[in-house]
Amino acid sequence: MNIQINGKQIDIGSSLTSHSKDKINELIIKYAKLSTGSSATFSKNKHEYFCDISIHLATGMTVQAKGKATDIYNSFENSLEKISKQLRRYKRKLKNHHNDRQQPIEFINANSYVISNTNQDGDLKEKESLKPLIIAEMQTKIPTISVGEAVLQMELCGANMLIFRNSSHNKINIIHLREDGNIGWVDPEHCS
Repeated sequence: MNIQINGKQIDIGSSLTSHSKDKINELIIKYAKLSTGSSATFSKNKHEYFCDISIHLATGMTVQAKGKATDIYNSFENSLEKISKQLRRYKRKLKNHHNDRQQPIEFINANSYVISNTNQDGDLKEKESLKPLIIAEMQTKIPTISVGEAVLQMELCGANMLIFRNSSHNKINIIHLREDGNIGWVDPEHCS
């Protein structure tokens, strides 16, 4: 299995690399036997270390967790604890979804753009402010999944929103975390 351990502008020693690989491998064997790969990325900002762990499951789902601490090993342990808790909590759901799904999740390609924040200079004309400045352009993949799988994926990634292609009618849908704690679902298929 492919487990990548990376450092963003920091040197991670062989001890941390082997420790991380061993712990992630133990976690995958225990909870997610069907993993296609995983990664742990370490970074530092001032006096805090951050660790982002992603585990890609054979079903197409991705589990992610972030941890931070003043010690690089503790940032990894915090992240590992969060991802372990997620996998424990959703093990049954993941297993059920995998058994129901005969084929791996299909993805469609899409462009993702990062645009600049709204114009903060009041001097520009209103017409010019309606043309956002594109800062970055990236490729992203939109999964074709059911609404239930989308909710599960959003929770596993810790995201506030997920765009997906609904497997029941192949139209783009959005689910999002509402301020009241519930999950909102935008489905243009059922508009009259």
